[in-house]
Amino acid sequence: MAEPFESRTITVRIARPQHEVYDFASVPENFPRWASGLARSLKKVNGEWIADTPEGRVKVRFTEPNDFGILDHHIALRPGVEIYIPMRVIANGAGSEVLFTLFRLPDTTDETFARDAEWVERDLRALKALLEG
Repeated sequence: MAEPFESRTITVRIARPQHEVYDFASVPENFPRWASGLARSLKKVNGEWIADTPEGRVKVRFTEPNDFGILDHHIALRPGVEIYIPMRVIANGAGSEVLFTLFRLPDTTDETFARDAEWVERDLRALKALLEG
């Protein structure tokens, strides 16, 4: 049995109600406005979401809209290689908390894992700025 991946959960508080944050963040077309780590552009092509990422074009599967604040998505880097991204929007008082879990994949260096975590933090701050702005 494979060992679990090392992980880091990165959060940001947003001074907007949970449903407003979820309603914005759950729309794939909004991702390029705040998720630079995922996509400079995101388009639906033949029923599939295709993202132009820093690593090239990838397929993205998003969780269906739901009442639980779940924003999980899967990124298919190439056939047989898919990254699972757990993401949630939860209520925090009158505002929200967005939680993003970053898994450290095999062969990821300390420097790359730290860089990826910083990128996620920057993207979550961009989401906060957009929604609070």
